[in-house]
This record gives sequence, structure tokens and C-alpha cells, in this order.
Amino acid sequence: MMIVMKEGASADQVSSVVSRVESVGARAHISEGEIHTVIGAIGDREQVANLELEGAPGVDHVVPISRPYKLASSEFRRNERTVIDVDGRKIGGNHFAVIAGPCTVESRDVMLDAAGVVKEAGAQLLRGGAYKPRTSPYSFQGLGEEGLRLLAEAKEATGMPIVTELMDVRDMDAVLEVADVIQVGARNMQNYTLLTEIGRSGRPVLIKRGLSATLDELLMAAEYVLKEGNTDVMLCERGIRTFETGYRFTLDLMAVPVLKELTHLPVFVDPSHASGRRDLVPQLSLAAAAVGADGIIVEVHPDPDTAICDGPQQLHAELFGDYMRQLERVAEIAGKELAREQV
Repeated sequence: MMIVMKEGASADQVSSVVSRVESVGARAHISEGEIHTVIGAIGDREQVANLELEGAPGVDHVVPISRPYKLASSEFRRNERTVIDVDGRKIGGNHFAVIAGPCTVESRDVMLDAAGVVKEAGAQLLRGGAYKPRTSPYSFQGLGEEGLRLLAEAKEATGMPIVTELMDVRDMDAVLEVADVIQVGARNMQNYTLLTEIGRSGRPVLIKRGLSATLDELLMAAEYVLKEGNTDVMLCERGIRTFETGYRFTLDLMAVPVLKELTHLPVFVDPSHASGRRDLVPQLSLAAAAVGADGIIVEVHPDPDTAICDGPQQLHAELFGDYMRQLERVAEIAGKELAREQV
């Protein structure tokens, strides 16, 4: 249930509603918009309804939320989009953000070279995997803490916020020292223990859709983070497994506008992992921007042919500037502007 407070409702009135919600064992989540404060009551629906909050001091109206994901639902924010600030870069709303960098942190030279290129081209956030989930246990699994150290060095050199994957709660403290945004990979989308701990960390998170996950399942994964009080959640469509074998995964671009109807959270697209082919990445990126995505997470490497992993899907660094200019034009047509650092 969503309790919408009146414009100008006092802090005492908000506190009173929260106390009444918690008195029946429900959890109260406060969301402060530009005009209204909204309180989400998560718990036994009948008990909350019996509080008869409609007409209470400071309450404007009460709205039942029909979706199983209460806090992620667009109903919770009354169709107001969530905008996340990551070290001065705005994500969501009318802003379009690009997260770029190598698939994995493989060496100091590669990481710093890629960071310099994507920074110069206009990307807002820097990606790189210190820990890599691989299908084969014999494949390169990432540099671990050494990879995190190199990410920190790249951040210091460029000033770009870092996006990197967390696979195991045992690595959380080390990752939190470096990551401005925690990435949850497709294989961990339903690792609910991990999602809960990330929610408690308060760090912004990008959750990738599982290989065979429905949109409802993706949104329920987001709910695990949101229910812990962490409102800085981004979703990512990265391709799903279908019967098609002509490419790695099927990029579900229809998920973008549908998610925009279902949730207030920003929606990203990962064209690199969806296609597995760099020649398809530019077209898929432009299509994602055209259908209203809030951003792209894309892989860029100084020399993809020598990359330790996923070389065929990584863009050549020397061509990334042209890619960014095309992407920016399409994003602008779709009503977005590239996120800029707020100085």
C-alpha cells in the first residue's frame, strides 16, 4: 500500500503515519519527491488497510499497489522516475549514461589505456571486472583484489566512478572500497542473500537480467535491494536465452519500454554480452537508445584481439569516439541528454 502525504505535510505527520504502519508489524519505506512524500507500507495488506489512514493528519490519499514488487513498481512513485546521482553523474529521468571499459581488468596498461579513451570520448562511468563469473572453471576468473587496486588507480587517474561486479558477500568490503556502483551479474540475479547484503550496503547497484528470467523476476530481484532501504537501483537488459543460435543471446529490446511502464527505476542495455559480436554492438546500442533506455553498458578494449576474455565482443578503443557521437545523437532524438558531471 502507498500512502501519499499532502504537499507540505510536516515531519511529525510523516512520523506519525510511519509509527502506525510499524505498529501492525509492517515496514515503512519513505520516498521524498519534489512535491509529495510517499510512504510505502510493506506487510499484511489487510492489517495496513484496517489502520484507516485515509483522512489521517497530513495524508492526501492511499493507493493499493497491485504488483508483487511494491517498491519497484511505478505505482509507488506515481510515475515519477528515479534519478540516481553517482559522484555528480545523473542517471535516469532525462539523462542518458554510458558505462564503458574492458570486460575484465587484465593488466595495468590495458585498464589505464581504456580508461583514458572512454573518458576522452565522453563516457560517464568506467567498468571493469575484477571478479569474473565464467562458464568454465578453467577460464580466467579475474585478478581479484589486484584488479580492484587497478580499478582504484584508473579512478584516480580519470576521476570516473567505477562499476564492477560483486559475486560473493565475502568480497563485499574489498569491492565497496573501490566501487561506486556494484554490478550484479545475470547469474547472480536471484542470489537473494547477495542482493539483501547489497541493499544494506547503501551503494548504487546495477542488476542484470538473468538468462531465462522474466521481467517480473527481475523486478522482484530489485525489490530485495529496495526493501533494505537502498533506493539507488538500476536494471539491465543483457539478452536472454531463446531457441535462436545465430548469435549468443536474444537482446529483448521490448523489455525497455515495458519496464518503463512497470517501474520507476532506470533501465540500461548491455549490447556486448547480448550479441557476443562487436560488429552488432553499435546497431544494438542505437536501437536501445531509440526505444528509451536510460543508458548503455558497453565493453571497450585497446586491442580486443589480444584480450584475455570476450575479445570478439569488445569495441576497438580507437573507434569508441565515433560510437559515442552516434549514440548521443540518437539519445537526443529520444528526448535524452548525455549525463554530465556536475561540478
